Amino acid sequence: MDLSLRPLAYLVLLFLASSSSFIAVYVVTANVVFPVQHKFKGQERNLSAFKAHDIRRHGRLLYDVDLKLGGNGKPSETGLYFAKIGIGSPPKDYYVQVDTGSDILWVNCIGCIRCPKKSSLGIELTLYDPKSSSTSSLVTCEQDFCKSTYDGPLPGCRPDLLCQYNVAYGDGSSTSGYFVEDNVQLDRVTGDHEVASENGSVIFGCGAKQSGELGSSSEALDGILGFGQANSSMISQLALAGKVKKMFAHCLDNTEGGGIFAIGQVVQPNVKTTALVPNQAHYNVVLKDIEVGGEALSLPSDIFENGFRKGTIIDSGTTLAYLPEVVYETLVPKIMAQQPGLKLHTVEDQFTCFQYIGNIDDGFPTVAFHFEGSLSLTVYPHEYLFQIRNDVWCIGWQNSGMSKDGSQMTLLGDLVLSNKLVVYDLVKQAIGWTEYNCSSSIKVKDESGAVYSVYAHNLSSASTAIIRRTLTFMLLLIGMLHSFSY
Repeated sequence: MDLSLRPLAYLVLLFLASSSSFIAVYVVTANVVFPVQHKFKGQERNLSAFKAHDIRRHGRLLYDVDLKLGGNGKPSETGLYFAKIGIGSPPKDYYVQVDTGSDILWVNCIGCIRCPKKSSLGIELTLYDPKSSSTSSLVTCEQDFCKSTYDGPLPGCRPDLLCQYNVAYGDGSSTSGYFVEDNVQLDRVTGDHEVASENGSVIFGCGAKQSGELGSSSEALDGILGFGQANSSMISQLALAGKVKKMFAHCLDNTEGGGIFAIGQVVQPNVKTTALVPNQAHYNVVLKDIEVGGEALSLPSDIFENGFRKGTIIDSGTTLAYLPEVVYETLVPKIMAQQPGLKLHTVEDQFTCFQYIGNIDDGFPTVAFHFEGSLSLTVYPHEYLFQIRNDVWCIGWQNSGMSKDGSQMTLLGDLVLSNKLVVYDLVKQAIGWTEYNCSSSIKVKDESGAVYSVYAHNLSSASTAIIRRTLTFMLLLIGMLHSFSY
């Protein structure tokens, strides 16, 4: 079981001959969104779904855009956040997972093999059809995007061959597809609570085939919206075109199901940052130590060093939080020592659970991560413990050393990122966060110096279950001085 799924996923280039008609051999690429509803009837029986998801997984500012989302990060529910975006001309709506750990936007395409036709989330799935959009075009292997994605010219490339991909994951799932270019519709922020629709041309994956759990209709979405650092991500494409600065922020509310996602410069609240580790595929940071209840854990001095299958990654697409074995085996007993009378039991051979009556925050200690640059991240008991029924609670910390490859990676997902405003400054190569009410608002500044308030929303859905537990992400591409349309 690989906990850092993207580093271990491998990308294989495929070619398809293009013609006036779109090919029948479609393919899709990988990552699954887990919006937040109570999909578990017997939650204890389905806890492994959290890890199954994590295994599969492991910006010149000129406009402000409002992107509607649903879901929340609670492990006891679906555990992920998803957005609704418009693609094509005329635009159609697609529900995609928002994921800082992957590098492309992709949606399932017409003719897809084993793509889900319905979703347990109560949302209507839509297959993208390039032929139905007047602004779509195929991406060939000769184009700069394809060369950049694969770090150079591709062997055997011809003008009639499409740029394709195939991604395989540690759990046996795989997805494949080819790249297309089309308009993505974004709600540009024009003032406090005011938006106007704008189109931006983006190259994204057209999915055509899924295998393994990626074809399941439970938790199914239309695709993934990757916010990684690679040139293939949407934010990198918009930045290269001079449309945005490579800066964005998210605030995920797992209490009320609300949230904000902003591409652009956040000016309020102020957020302290730490440097990103250079030349890494993901958002790696330098973790110095961990405290439980104000007391530092006694750990090997090199345990958090960066290296092969080591280091610390911040990833909003991961539901739980994974720690090196020695850290896990030191931290969990330290937490539970505050309640020595509790009887622990294991659920599905991987989750440590117990029965507890009382206020969780009063009965258990806080956990604080300290990073380079004097930046800290505090995780409260109600965040690292999740309730599966009545008074039964489970520990969200997981042992990354239990993976098949013996990974000693620290992977911090929504378990620790929820209820915090997280800011990514890819221009300065820094990341930071602060505790925040994610159902409130933030202030952003555009290139003209104008400052706007951006509020969280709730994404409506046909499902009352989702309406009850949805969040909205505000995607903000901070204002440009010229048109964003193409």
